[in-house]
Amino acid sequence: MMKTKISKHYIRITTLVAFMIAISCNLSKEYQRPELELPTQFQQVSFADTSSIAEIEWRQFFTDTTLLNLIQKSLTYNQDLLIAVKRIEIAKQQVKQAKLLQLPEFDLRVTGQYTRPSDNSLNGISIKNFLNSSYLENYQAAVGLSWEADIWGKIRAQKEVTLAQFLQTNEAAKAVQTQLIASVAQGYYELLMLDKQEEISRKTLALNDTFVTATKLLKDAGIANMLAVQRAEAQKQSTELLLPQLEERIALQENALQVLTGQLPGKIRRSASLNDIDIPDNPPAGLPIAMVSRRPDVRSSEIELQIATKRIGIAQANMYPALNITAGVGLESFKASNWFNIPGSLFGLAAGTIAQPLFKRRELKTQYEIAKLEREQAVIEFRQSVLNATREVSDALVQNEKLKQQQLIATSQVSTFNSAVFNAQLLFKSDMANYLEVITAQSSALLAELNLAAVQRNRLNAVVDLYRSLGGGWK
Repeated sequence: MMKTKISKHYIRITTLVAFMIAISCNLSKEYQRPELELPTQFQQVSFADTSSIAEIEWRQFFTDTTLLNLIQKSLTYNQDLLIAVKRIEIAKQQVKQAKLLQLPEFDLRVTGQYTRPSDNSLNGISIKNFLNSSYLENYQAAVGLSWEADIWGKIRAQKEVTLAQFLQTNEAAKAVQTQLIASVAQGYYELLMLDKQEEISRKTLALNDTFVTATKLLKDAGIANMLAVQRAEAQKQSTELLLPQLEERIALQENALQVLTGQLPGKIRRSASLNDIDIPDNPPAGLPIAMVSRRPDVRSSEIELQIATKRIGIAQANMYPALNITAGVGLESFKASNWFNIPGSLFGLAAGTIAQPLFKRRELKTQYEIAKLEREQAVIEFRQSVLNATREVSDALVQNEKLKQQQLIATSQVSTFNSAVFNAQLLFKSDMANYLEVITAQSSALLAELNLAAVQRNRLNAVVDLYRSLGGGWK
């Protein structure tokens, strides 16, 4: 009869545990990527090429030695990137701790207690009658164990959340790196453009100076007047004014680049000019879906969605019973002299508790509903990040195509104005053109060459933007 009761009790417990495990399988839902609206291929692309410049390591994508050195310094010393690396190290420690969540907790307690109650109190009278003493001693040394059975998969989900947060931190660091590399490259191209504009301004200044001298000679010969000389000198002064402005911008740009690479402000030695940098005509962008899996910021947003999904299961599990098991073993005695008397002072305990939250002012239900809403919010943010990434790639492709056309036109324009300057000077010396025509031609030629340098810089920046927006730079 006793065995039958024990068997029935065992069957009930087994059935309950099996039922709880079965429910727990439903609580832990696998993540599924939400549907995304993506084009089959990017605009400004004539065919769906699966290759992408983002797959190229930054050491191979950039070829200028000075730029490569600047990027390497930035990856070593940039403060924002160093902070991101420290966040990764913190997340690593949290992952190590999370791996032990399912193990039981052990603690060691050693206590000694001395109690001297009043002789007229109930405790005092009891101690005096039973122990023939006016005080009470108690000494204990015990090892305790506590463990929560992961019936609903809550602890496992917490581990997975911690791991996902580590991966998210890693993706955030990659995003910082891609943006940092793009900023260094674009800052360097800005510097090369300013160098080119300074070179153009000095060449134009020499041309202005020659024209001033020629105008003075013609005035002395009675062919030109004082107004022509003054207009020529004013044109020369306008060009001279550009030089300190450009020198100021160069110094400020050098300082900005140095700080970006974690260095003190100072000069930067250049190994190339703006015209030495190769610009790819049609850099491949690859497929949009590949960009989603490659861009660190988009991947970080998707990991946040995965975390939000796991937190729904955790919040739901908090509303179900929790099975806690505790146990302890140690030595206890009323007298210090008998403390280590074994087995007389030996004690042990074991307990299992199933705790079911009953009334917490809807707190657990609220947390569950909030977790579901936060997941819906994460879905929207993930889709928004994909949308923004797609726009950035499309913008960069448009800029690359249109700036290539602008560069062809600007190059032709420079050639036209340089010919105009040469012809205007010959005609002026032959008294077949006035000084205003020469000054206008020189001014237009200067602006055209400065504009060509800016277009070259913009085109280089557009290629870098395309590289970054596709997810390149973290390899």
